[in-house]
Amino acid sequence: MPTGHSRDYLHLRAAGTSLVLNCTGDRLPRVVHWGDDLGNPGGTGPAELAELATASAARQMTNTLDLPVPLSLLPEHSAGWLGTPGLTGHRDGADFSAAFTVRSIRTVRTPDLLQAHQITVDAVDEHARLGLVLEIELTASGLVRQRATVTNRDTGERPYTLDGLLLALPVPAHATELLDLTGRHLRERSPQRHEFTLGTHLRENRRGRTGTDATLLHLAGESGFGFRTGEVWGVHVAWSGNHRTLAERTPAGVSLLGGGETLLSGEVLLAGGQSYTSPWLVGSYGRGLDELAGRFHQHLRARTRHPRRPRPVTLNTWEAVYFQQDIDTLKALADAAAEVGAERFVLDDGWFKGRRHDRAGLGDWYVDETVWPEGLGPLVGHVRSLGLEFGLWVEPEMVNPDSDLARAHPEWILATGGRLPPESRQQQVLDLGHAGAYDYLLERLDALVGEYDIDYLKWDHNRDLVEAGHSPTGAAGVHRQTAAAYRLLDELRARHPGLEIESCSSGGGRVDLGILERTDRVWTSDCIDALERQQIQCWTGLLLPPELLGTHVGSPVAHTTGRAHTLDFRAGTALFGHFGIEWDLTAADAGERARLAEWVAAYKELRPLLHTGTVVRGDHPDPALGVHGVVAADRSHALYALVQTATSVMSPAGPVRLPGLDPDARYQVRPRRPGDRPEGPHRSDPLWWERPAGVELTGRMLAVAGVRAPTLFPERLVLVEARRL
Repeated sequence: MPTGHSRDYLHLRAAGTSLVLNCTGDRLPRVVHWGDDLGNPGGTGPAELAELATASAARQMTNTLDLPVPLSLLPEHSAGWLGTPGLTGHRDGADFSAAFTVRSIRTVRTPDLLQAHQITVDAVDEHARLGLVLEIELTASGLVRQRATVTNRDTGERPYTLDGLLLALPVPAHATELLDLTGRHLRERSPQRHEFTLGTHLRENRRGRTGTDATLLHLAGESGFGFRTGEVWGVHVAWSGNHRTLAERTPAGVSLLGGGETLLSGEVLLAGGQSYTSPWLVGSYGRGLDELAGRFHQHLRARTRHPRRPRPVTLNTWEAVYFQQDIDTLKALADAAAEVGAERFVLDDGWFKGRRHDRAGLGDWYVDETVWPEGLGPLVGHVRSLGLEFGLWVEPEMVNPDSDLARAHPEWILATGGRLPPESRQQQVLDLGHAGAYDYLLERLDALVGEYDIDYLKWDHNRDLVEAGHSPTGAAGVHRQTAAAYRLLDELRARHPGLEIESCSSGGGRVDLGILERTDRVWTSDCIDALERQQIQCWTGLLLPPELLGTHVGSPVAHTTGRAHTLDFRAGTALFGHFGIEWDLTAADAGERARLAEWVAAYKELRPLLHTGTVVRGDHPDPALGVHGVVAADRSHALYALVQTATSVMSPAGPVRLPGLDPDARYQVRPRRPGDRPEGPHRSDPLWWERPAGVELTGRMLAVAGVRAPTLFPERLVLVEARRL
């Protein structure tokens, strides 16, 4: 029987996930297994782990290298890996291929809520004069997080040009199908599935921000995997700038998922002693997408800075008034917001100097005295007198050429030199890599938050970065810009510990775990058409739990699509997130405001469940009818939405299964107000729906057999509540 000591093989276990690393010899660690928990047979000691490695070891084939090629967490060309290399770079054309030798491996088992295991690998390539530190973590929720730091150890004057640093996690051969996400403005998070074929499937983002077409997660799984079925693996790059993920399969039978930052030419030049640290690459495994997503949700909720207090009902003014701001109109809107139960009032774009439209003013972060002769104080005071918090929209990283700031400091605009990049939305990007630009923004934001005791900033970022050069050299500046934006957010939060910030970027264009370390929610999309939002919120929820998703009730006719939806469909869609309102309530009639108030009250009652429970989605066979919900952590209580997105070929509707409950417990299941009014082409509702007590069934019966759904018109939904008896 093969033997080994405790350093040779490491078995990390947490929350149903196992990660086994082969650390034999002096090469970088290799993954023996990542996926379902292997248990603890015989203590899962070194001998058992060595046997596992032996059982899965590759052998030589004809016309290949004389020794099997190892795939390390940082794939090395020097080891014979001919796929995408982990480290790419050079020193004046030399040292293009590194061969790292491990000097030490430190392991820590931590009892805190976030990390279960931490491993630090210190390695060096003496010939290439490079140092490498690999950090690998298995979180308490079962996520695998890893990042790398490369250091130029050359004591001379030759810098090291870093072109890329990519980390990888292998997946098994039975992961034969890929799922990734794409999209555009107003239609983020559109899924696309395809076969995991030989070769490389690369998703690369060069927008300078996460991007509305960012994949969010790159997933590989068993053929036909769903929310509740099939093994699935996925990776996410926790970075808000340029990045890439890939799925790669070789003729040798190796399959992997990888990712890292996309570095522009010459962007990272390491002088002697300087280092670069990659973003975290975060991997999740699950039996079904619900379990995979749940690991991200649990990890985020365990953070010290995760929002704990009830997420306030937020009214945002944008679609109510756009740029037509005046104090009387906004006071009336605040009154209407308070009437329906809102708890926060956010003044959107249009409050600052010269901002009567989107062609001017960005960068001049002073209250416009022509609109607000007494400043924002009178509005803020009125809002607070109603018991509402006050929030403000800003877009600090952008500048209009038609602004005092751009005229005074043209050198603060990101550009390659000699020309400005193409405009987008009549704006350019302010170069936060300039100390003067950074200091100006910090001073202005600090002053505004301090003067008005602002509770909340809606932090927007409305254009891609094109030719994002740092003056005066014109060198690529996206990496520097992203790091500076992080510092600005961190410093502002340090000065104002109670301040909450929303990440908005043309809607959902900056959604990632890097920005979520510094913000309290994301604006999921600029499109609040409830039908579009059903898909957008579903797939954004693979990464983020409901309390981090901004979900608002729009006006009866969606501004971005022209569709008309009932209030119940709009509000029922917004319920499963951080609920808010984006609607001119002064134009709503008394009946609409009263009905909206019912939904606001329901949200307030249900948010302890919605924002702490487990998100579940059913794999329903009818694509026109979906079921999703949230189940309490102790499985005593659950809320489901039955959503009719289109007409069905079947009528009446069939049974829907309600997942996630305790299989051995009995539940009372019945409609939940205010989503208890089925509208549809039927003569009667299902029998159980009409009974005041609903129906009593076990969790297993509800998950396996289900309950008959009401037959609904398209673009309608109802709510079903389950309580353990």
